[in-house]
Amino acid sequence: MAKDVQLGAVRTWYDETGDGDPVLLLHGGFVDSRSFEPAVAGLTEHFRVYRMDRRGHGRTPDVAGPISYDLMAQDTIAFLDEVVGGAAHLVGYSDGAVVALLVALRRPDLVRKLVSISGDFHHDGLLPGVLDGFTHEEPMRRLAARYGEVSPDGEAHFRVVAEKLLSMARAEPTLTVEELARITSRTLVIAADDDAMSLEHTIALYRAIPDSELAIIPGTSHLLVVEKPVEVYRVVGTFLTTDATRTWQPIRRA
Repeated sequence: MAKDVQLGAVRTWYDETGDGDPVLLLHGGFVDSRSFEPAVAGLTEHFRVYRMDRRGHGRTPDVAGPISYDLMAQDTIAFLDEVVGGAAHLVGYSDGAVVALLVALRRPDLVRKLVSISGDFHHDGLLPGVLDGFTHEEPMRRLAARYGEVSPDGEAHFRVVAEKLLSMARAEPTLTVEELARITSRTLVIAADDDAMSLEHTIALYRAIPDSELAIIPGTSHLLVVEKPVEVYRVVGTFLTTDATRTWQPIRRA
């Protein structure tokens, strides 16, 4: 069931399906919540699944001014308060994972379990040259066409949004391991073995969050949710539907 909700200055598109505890899916940058299609069928067996298109993405229009992780986190908090009506499991991919971290820090009462898929916590964790790929004509043309299929702003506006997102990603996020240590939600960190951020950065994210677990999807890149969706969402589903396993030889968790 698709709807719109006014979140401050942003008329935000979202849909919800299924029954049970709420799960909010937070998509990556340059794309929209359609990228979560492979996740929805499995998750709706156990959960009420919400997908929202963030400001300037998909069916949600752009608004004047820059886009930042802070603004998107504010929008997400408003969505949880006004639409979900309370706490939800957050599953964030790429930019959506950063947004999920910020929400968990600012409003821990709104986050049950947290899943970070291919997210960084500081922009210096990105590998050199990663953002340059988005400035090439072919990926820009392909992404713009996909954007234009649903955006109320039209295909030509994609380059405006893309420049906002690139400016954001060059300077944000700027979280520290000390800040991440304040996250209280049980957290699953997922990444590719050939991701856009260094493996060392992913491990630092995992180690910084006290109640965290780590999964590396072999043979994948930053587009792991497209390359191996079955593997990714099987791990996500197991994490969301089960309690933590009591390990026999804990070291980090001892």
